[in-house]
Amino acid sequence: MDRPILTLTYDQLDQWIESLQPRLLAEGFSVSIGILRGGAPLALMASHAIGAPVAFLAYDRRTRNVSWNSPAPLPAPGTKVLLCEDIAGRGYTLVDCIAFLERCGLVVRTLTGAFDDISRIRPDYAIDASGFFALFPWERQAHTERYREDWLKVEAGAAEGMRDDHEYATYAIDLDGILLPDIPLARYDEDLAGALRERDALLPFEIVPTADLPNVKVVITGRPGIDRKRTQHWLDQHGYGHLDLIMRAEGDDETPVAAAAHKARAARRAGVTHFIESDALQALWIARDAPLLRVIWWDADRQAGMLVNAASWRETARPA
Repeated sequence: MDRPILTLTYDQLDQWIESLQPRLLAEGFSVSIGILRGGAPLALMASHAIGAPVAFLAYDRRTRNVSWNSPAPLPAPGTKVLLCEDIAGRGYTLVDCIAFLERCGLVVRTLTGAFDDISRIRPDYAIDASGFFALFPWERQAHTERYREDWLKVEAGAAEGMRDDHEYATYAIDLDGILLPDIPLARYDEDLAGALRERDALLPFEIVPTADLPNVKVVITGRPGIDRKRTQHWLDQHGYGHLDLIMRAEGDDETPVAAAAHKARAARRAGVTHFIESDALQALWIARDAPLLRVIWWDADRQAGMLVNAASWRETARPA
């Protein structure tokens, strides 16, 4: 997973399939077939785009066994079907599923969300992700450390299978406004040394959003690296010293939009699936910059969180 990540969101995939609608309609597919589980969302999108019913195949990667997994019967021989999978990888999933359907007498065309330079076959319809690691919204947990460890065990035959997706959820959190109150920015301008002493003396919130979360891994803050020693002391003093701490590099831009970009980059490097941010605007910018990251804006005053999502409307209108 050392390749750069190409994030593909539900919206992007839906729009891509919609752009293919004229060509897909011209093919005259009678059924859209998804390989469970990764191919299921694309099969459903294609089904809606072309008005064809949807069906599914189950595939066992260890035995390479393919089975029909739908209440409807297999289409009649000679029927043209669209087989959908998320990625055309280096394995045998597509090859074996195509062979299964062709043995049933079906005419098979393929659609995958992506292919890359190690794909075993080139699908009929696919996004070119050569040189990248394509990451789908239903695979946002694939770049977490625990997922990679389990995947290697399964590949080596040392484990029966992967855990449920939600078990890989891993959290990063902002610091100020999440674990302790924010100091108004004007206070720093008036008396920096005094504001820092005041911040050091603050007690944690009585209620924090991390209290019942199973896997909080890292604190990602916009505080500059020069504050590391006093920040780490506060975390140690109040029971958060076990968390990794990522801070803004010295000399980096201090604007809120730059702080959000720093947090988005750090969250990707840390391999987390969720980020809890105290500033509403920064939460939107983080969600824009890391579209597959689950971003939660935490309102400490109301002690409530809001899941947010964002995309640029006009690139030229981005904050300076």
